[in-house]
Amino acid sequence: MNTDITVLIADDHPIVRDGVRGMLSTDSSIRVVAEASSGPEAFALVARHDPDVLLIDLRMPDGDGVPTITDLRRRNADRPKILVLTTFDSDRDIATAIDAGADGYLLKALSRQELIAGVVDVAAGRSVLSPSAAHSLLARRTVENLTGREVEVLKRIALGGTNRTVAQALVISEATVKTHLLHIYSKLGVRDRAAAVRVAYERGLLG
Repeated sequence: MNTDITVLIADDHPIVRDGVRGMLSTDSSIRVVAEASSGPEAFALVARHDPDVLLIDLRMPDGDGVPTITDLRRRNADRPKILVLTTFDSDRDIATAIDAGADGYLLKALSRQELIAGVVDVAAGRSVLSPSAAHSLLARRTVENLTGREVEVLKRIALGGTNRTVAQALVISEATVKTHLLHIYSKLGVRDRAAAVRVAYERGLLG
């Protein structure tokens, strides 16, 4: 019985595809079945080859990775396993890819062993994240734990509001505003309102 892990590589740079294929070829359990240079081409080749794993970049001139991930997940929620392999490590890029349905997120500055392990793990149904992606998602979950009222307070602080003006606008006491701020600081891992606003903007909470 064939137990190979079949892989489709989607990247607009031929040299990257060659490098990834070469790295994967050193493991006898992994077989590259096709290559694509755009998202739409990857979508079509997935239908033709039914790979176990799709390795896909986020930015490609003729069709980005995220819309392709979204379309593939609409067609099949579980197959193929989708592993993003990219140079982009912003919180927004990582969150968007994972929300679209990617099973893992790795950066291209990785070793051959890390790439092979990532493919094997994601094929087995395990989530695969680079350290920066894991940190980003952990921080994002923390932000999402802010209550609606805490978000309101933070938005008004970001606009230059003081404890007094925020209290007046929300019809609460200044002591309550201070309590909300303390909770926000704790959840965001910061010590003051300036840092809270900065982190909130970085995480996309304030637009």
